[in-house]
Amino acid sequence: MILGLVSSAMGIDFASFKSPIMLEGGSTRSYRDPSAIYQDGIFRLFFTFAKPEANGTWYLYTAVSKSTNLVDWTEPRVLTPKDLRLNFCSPGDVVRFGSEWILCCCSYPRPNGERIANDTARLWIMRSHDLENWSEPEMLRVKGPDVPIKQMGRMIDPYLFQDKDDPGKWWCFYKQNGASLSWSRDLKTWNYSGHVDAGENVCVLVQNGEYVMFHSPANGIGVKRSRDLRTWHDDGLTTLGQKNWAWACGRVTAGFVLDLRNQPGIGKYVMFFHGSGPESNRNSFASIGLAWSDDLVNWEWPGKAVAKAPAK
Repeated sequence: MILGLVSSAMGIDFASFKSPIMLEGGSTRSYRDPSAIYQDGIFRLFFTFAKPEANGTWYLYTAVSKSTNLVDWTEPRVLTPKDLRLNFCSPGDVVRFGSEWILCCCSYPRPNGERIANDTARLWIMRSHDLENWSEPEMLRVKGPDVPIKQMGRMIDPYLFQDKDDPGKWWCFYKQNGASLSWSRDLKTWNYSGHVDAGENVCVLVQNGEYVMFHSPANGIGVKRSRDLRTWHDDGLTTLGQKNWAWACGRVTAGFVLDLRNQPGIGKYVMFFHGSGPESNRNSFASIGLAWSDDLVNWEWPGKAVAKAPAK
């Protein structure tokens, strides 16, 4: 449901949710690649927003919707320009860096109607002081300042996070040769640091001294764990409620997790993801869904108990 902001002074009542769908796509719009931040009682959900022009050409944008209760969402607000040569999309996350908020995203050029982005896809950041007004995108030279932009290679789906043992060190995962990894101390000068066998749309949290990576293989949301960002071991794959979801029967993917266990009135890990149905053509019929967990292992979602109940 897309409405204005509705107060959630009593907190989030997960048990009352009727549907796992937060933003529902269709034939003339779709929602993909969610990321979110919870600040001052407001969820800001960033995502790839796809919609066609009258001539049938689909454009991609980075957009944002807001909610206080995870049910009522504001109409998507587009943050990036209409340009098939750039198609800024796939926001990875929002982080606090000094006095600014940083939103990372990628360009996804399809100037000639390509199905997927061409080889000029690159990574970008936008800056804000208030989470409302954002700067023009600036490119991340994640292969290092000496590597020419034309030689950086196709890269999408950035995600920024701090080193758990060295808070002044920032890492960026992105899709290239699996999941590639670079680091920086100022978000300007980057050092390439190898790659990991993983899918796209990486998200990383820290739990019990370990990095927990969520990533997207062909279908489902995979989990990997590591203590040093070099050696990773697989720790499962979830497709959530896909077997009961016609809206996501094509693919469940792009899981983004917020650690809100210490937030009053929430007290959970909250996952946003997108699902696509059989009609999806990489443009239409993709929707953003919601799940939650106490431990990053066992996930709940609206309707799960009903779906698991034995027939009478």
